[in-house]
Amino acid sequence: MPDPAYRAAPPGALRVEPLGEVTAIFDRRSVQTHLVVSPMPEILEAMGTGDCDAATLAARLAARFDLDGAADVGAILNERLGELAAMGLVERA
Repeated sequence: MPDPAYRAAPPGALRVEPLGEVTAIFDRRSVQTHLVVSPMPEILEAMGTGDCDAATLAARLAARFDLDGAADVGAILNERLGELAAMGLVERA
């Protein structure tokens, strides 16, 4: 069974403010602020505007970061995408 695809919030819906090691993400749609740590902001940025699954996301992140030797990146990204969906910052496509 293929990994589920997710879609990031539309452009302008989120305000992302790095605060040292924590990042504040204000969701204008729900008027909620979420405090997250890496890799959540990087995942949101790498998702782009279209549908994105864990494999596509892993390829995009590997182009920017050294993921060699990382444990099952796809499984980890699926978990993070599920967490972002639970916060309402991404939705299943």
